[in-house]
Amino acid sequence: MLIARERSKLINSIIFFSQNTSKCHKVKLFKLLYFLDFEHFKITGRSVTGLQYSAWKMGPVPTMLHEELESPSPDLAEAVSISSESNGGYPKLLIKPIQEFNSNIFTKRELKILDQLSEEYKNSNADEMIEATHLENAPWDRVFNKEDNKQGAIPYEYALLAGEKEAMVSYIQERTDFIKAVS
Repeated sequence: MLIARERSKLINSIIFFSQNTSKCHKVKLFKLLYFLDFEHFKITGRSVTGLQYSAWKMGPVPTMLHEELESPSPDLAEAVSISSESNGGYPKLLIKPIQEFNSNIFTKRELKILDQLSEEYKNSNADEMIEATHLENAPWDRVFNKEDNKQGAIPYEYALLAGEKEAMVSYIQERTDFIKAVS
């Protein structure tokens, strides 16, 4: 099932980033997942994790995961530990792996993006991650600043350049039709 596969990829992406980056608190994790999904969408027309992101003040937030971290479902609780630590008076949720990362469920392209992101942001802190997501004309900026849609949904299509959008929308529709036909 496609949804179960996305869930498995989400959990394993969390494991991967928590194993392969330092200071993997909630904010950093959210930004890494955002970059993973939007970069993959630019190439293939689909996200890796199936998450939907909202434009919050501090950057893109996968709202459902944000809520789930307060009370993790059993599959997430078995995969990672989530603990609160105080840093200068501000509580932060630290994510640490419990289970081993399962690379077998990812495509080569997805693994390459995971590796690139963990390498690029290995030692970045939350503030640096926030800054990276706030670039002008990036998807978050378009929703939060240009459209003034605070906490609005960030469409994946915003990851595409103007000329790419039509071709990708057509590709996505063909893929959706194919999946419906074989389901």
